[in-house]
Amino acid sequence: MIETGDAGGVAFGHGKLSIGQAMAPPVIRKVKGLINRESVVIIDASPGTSCPVVEAIKESDFCLLVTEPTPFGLNDLMLAVETVRQLGLPCGIVLNRAGVGDGKTEEYCCKENIPIMLTIPLDTNIASFYSQGVPLVEGMPEYKKGFVELYEKIEEVVNERSAHPQR
Repeated sequence: MIETGDAGGVAFGHGKLSIGQAMAPPVIRKVKGLINRESVVIIDASPGTSCPVVEAIKESDFCLLVTEPTPFGLNDLMLAVETVRQLGLPCGIVLNRAGVGDGKTEEYCCKENIPIMLTIPLDTNIASFYSQGVPLVEGMPEYKKGFVELYEKIEEVVNERSAHPQR
């Protein structure tokens, strides 16, 4: 099932599978077929490198990978970076729950020349808002500036890549 709508002035579309249905890529293709290529589009995909994730991100202008600085987070990030690179997509990182871990995620990003574009600390206030379904920028408006800057950085990468497609 494909559904579209509007939430707070933002158009959205999503697909639903029935319990037991295993073929997400066709649903993802249908939803992506609704995209207005003249507007900014955010495609939110589950973590990992499964077929539905690949279908969701392919042909994107940029892929923002969200990870946390733990051994499991780093392992998943390395797989995601490999996938994104095979698809020829530029990417950047949001480091969520920063402050845990041993710094190896940051070292990996530096070594691989992948920018950490936003850092969100481990904070019980953030977790509390999340558990209530309150978006971070509503519960803690001081984060809005960081997300605006994140958007601007992504826009800069996409515009540069459009101006020089062979890079």
